[in-house]
Amino acid sequence: MTSIMQREALRAAIWKIANEVRGAVDGWDFKQFVLGTLFYRFISENFSNFMEAGDESIDYAHFPDSAITPAIKDDAIKSKGYFIYPNQLFVNVAKDANSNPNLKYPNVSEA
Repeated sequence: MTSIMQREALRAAIWKIANEVRGAVDGWDFKQFVLGTLFYRFISENFSNFMEAGDESIDYAHFPDSAITPAIKDDAIKSKGYFIYPNQLFVNVAKDANSNPNLKYPNVSEA
């Protein structure tokens, strides 16, 4: 998919969501939520790609957090400037979002 097509698909998806929540959420809050979520997804995917280093046999999202040693974490922080445990990646949080009580609307808005 070309960059222009991806951009158009993203624009259409954002407008669809905006129309669905129109009136229920302030425009500024919606923008912050959407852009923050997109950024979180981007850094999660970027970090996974970094940890996998092009090796298709590695799937960082399925690593147990306990397999991450302090040395691995420190190296990643020195190289990337941040660290995300596998269970904190966007793909894993999104997968469990409906059943995670910490992500229910009242809890998120109070954070």
